[in-house]
Amino acid sequence: MNISLIGKKALVGGSSQGIGKAIGQQLAACGASVTLMARSGDKLKDIISQLPTEHGQHHQYLEVDFTDFNSYREIIENYFRNNSVDILVNNTQGPASGGAMEKKVEDYQTAFDLLFKTVVYTSELALKGMIDKKYGRIINIASVSVKEPLSYLTLSNSIRAAVTTWAKTLAADVGQYGITVNSTLTGYFDTERLKNLNSAKAKSFGIPLEEVNQQMLKNVPVGRFGDPKEYGYLVSFLASEQASFITGTNIPIDGGMLKSL
Repeated sequence: MNISLIGKKALVGGSSQGIGKAIGQQLAACGASVTLMARSGDKLKDIISQLPTEHGQHHQYLEVDFTDFNSYREIIENYFRNNSVDILVNNTQGPASGGAMEKKVEDYQTAFDLLFKTVVYTSELALKGMIDKKYGRIINIASVSVKEPLSYLTLSNSIRAAVTTWAKTLAADVGQYGITVNSTLTGYFDTERLKNLNSAKAKSFGIPLEEVNQQMLKNVPVGRFGDPKEYGYLVSFLASEQASFITGTNIPIDGGMLKSL
């Protein structure tokens, strides 16, 4: 199967490194014009300079801070005044780690602004053009923790679950316009985010980082961390014409980690 996204325009959040970067690269490899979003303009500029352009693509980037919703809203509104997208990949950095007893109500509000408000507002702006075109793909990068909560990620567990139920509701409303809405449930991928979380855990328990990694891998049937490129392959398929009958789903990409159906 040849996945072609030639002529499509994509907006990808959190794309200066890790999973978001790999998604942007793969969408561009399939022919899409890509706009990357993240906090580091220098990193984004470097990634943009290496993306393919043989299909007449025009790539660009937005320097945004998802943790500052008012600033983000101004930048994204300005972007959509002059642009529309066919593919929206909602992805941000994760909130702070920690258990439920450690977090205050203010922490949940901060995580809500980061993980939920940015997703809903960006989607609202993107949907206007998608409805006009009768085509659109909204793909939310979520976590396996919405099905099986991870004790040390209470903020992510809670707010990402809200995103996936919102996405399921939205999918039913916009399917008539040729728009699909899906969420991917992320397992353990070899990214800076995972390294940082595991380093903090290793320090907390006073054990080597490699021991933390091996303990995690015991829960992954394929016995390894995911390669971010593999994430890009899944998202590119969901963004394509071939995935037009897939909507309202939560798709795990976790090496078999989830035990629930």
